[in-house]
Amino acid sequence: MSKFVITKSSNEELRFKLKAGNGEPILASEGYTSKAACMNGIESVRENSQKEERFEKKTASNGKHYFVLKAGNGQVIGSSEMYESTSGRDNGIASVMKNAPQAAIEDETVLTAN
Repeated sequence: MSKFVITKSSNEELRFKLKAGNGEPILASEGYTSKAACMNGIESVRENSQKEERFEKKTASNGKHYFVLKAGNGQVIGSSEMYESTSGRDNGIASVMKNAPQAAIEDETVLTAN
């Protein structure tokens, strides 16, 4: 089952990754300063992932392919891993579109809060 995994980075920012059912990460967020903002980011991914025009296909300087998912205001809400081929990137987009709406949320920050 796909899931959003929320973690805290060393600089205390919250981030999430959308992971496919096989555990592979398919989308990673920017950093957030609060849990509420992070949760809003997840909801934005759920909504915007259903609109194909919100995905921007890109090629990195090393020739690898990736995509970013943008909100209606043009702000990037997540980016993909690097793919060797355009078909891999396009499969990644399809996976986000399929998995994001019903993905569970796993908050790893509650496990580390001591």
